[in-house]
Amino acid sequence: MPFLHGFRRIIFEYQPLVDEILGCLGLQDPERQETLESPSFLAKDDCRLLVLHELLEREARSPFYQEGVSYALLKVAELGLVHAAEALLCHGADIIFEDPVTYYTALHIAVLRNQPDMVELLVRQGADINRRDRIHESSPLDLASEEPERLSCLRRLLDLGADINAADKHGKTALLHALASSDGVQIHNTENIRLLLEGGADARASTKDGDTAFSFIIFLLGETVGGDPEEAKMIHHFCFQVTRLLMAHGADPSECPSYESLTHLCLKNFRLHFPLLRFLLESGASYNCSMHGPSCWSGVHVVFEQLCAHLSESAKDSFSADLLQKAETALELMAASSPTVRLPSNFEVDLSSCRFHGEKIRALFASLKQLERSPATLKHLCRVYLRRRLRPWPVEQKVEALPLPDRLKRFLLLDQSSSAEEDA
Repeated sequence: MPFLHGFRRIIFEYQPLVDEILGCLGLQDPERQETLESPSFLAKDDCRLLVLHELLEREARSPFYQEGVSYALLKVAELGLVHAAEALLCHGADIIFEDPVTYYTALHIAVLRNQPDMVELLVRQGADINRRDRIHESSPLDLASEEPERLSCLRRLLDLGADINAADKHGKTALLHALASSDGVQIHNTENIRLLLEGGADARASTKDGDTAFSFIIFLLGETVGGDPEEAKMIHHFCFQVTRLLMAHGADPSECPSYESLTHLCLKNFRLHFPLLRFLLESGASYNCSMHGPSCWSGVHVVFEQLCAHLSESAKDSFSADLLQKAETALELMAASSPTVRLPSNFEVDLSSCRFHGEKIRALFASLKQLERSPATLKHLCRVYLRRRLRPWPVEQKVEALPLPDRLKRFLLLDQSSSAEEDA
């Protein structure tokens, strides 16, 4: 077994030399002690480094010398002892030496412990910045992307030229690693994701299984159903922030991956995910499948289908009023995204399963059909044009800055009160 074999080699062959090296620095093996004494100060202590050089010169011909100094390099990389690492490399430490147990190199370990200065030293001394470990096949950039605390290492690796779109054997890039390791509650990799996208990460990358960046958002949104309300709120906030970043860098939330698109999920669950759905539609996301068109799925069809299903659950006026308003807003956002309203061909609303408020759903559908049949009004065309010109979203402040009456501003923002005023 490689694990046991590697462990035995450390203990019986070169651990004594490693202990001597660490002892010269005033350290014990960090895995064997609970606290460390100011390692950054100790690493710069000229007297200790002088003792280290003398030890390395004296032991240069001893058995397992290179394994010992190379394994010691892993230990000082973990602690960020740059001057000690320089001394070990100068005296023959192998920069690609792998930990016999974890198979990580010094560069991987420096990233895991968030030691950016050590990362830079190792890369400039010849460490392969894109090297993948033999167990998980993670690159240093992958590891740096997975924890918010490693942001400084992530930035340093990108500055040093790490391949930002390199993928592992599953097709997962550093961006997808950052998303996969985020839970929206304890791990928020928002800044890591932002840095990767601004550095040129492909927002439309997908794994060999067809998972995209939005696949991980969809998974997290599923975790909010029936969960703790406070955690659900944090997850929704994280998903909103990351979705905004992804769309700003060209990701398409309406594109059908192997499972489901984000827009389709939000349409199916518009009662729970309405703020995110509104953002998607306001940001120009297609309300039909952007790959296959409405024959795959249509936002209009999904909204009416879900509206009928939800209104069959309760006759409460407060519940129905909130649901109808959200559905009406979603449909109006769809209509406001294009000069002409086009419903799916031969689309009709099936009210047979709707136990309550069927007349309200019928009236909403009739108004939409009337909008489709009628020529587009100048007011509608102006709204479509102005909303498109004001992207990217959110646009509240942009609209407020326009030299227009408040009623027209509310019209541009699809404020329901503007319609009420016009009717009055």
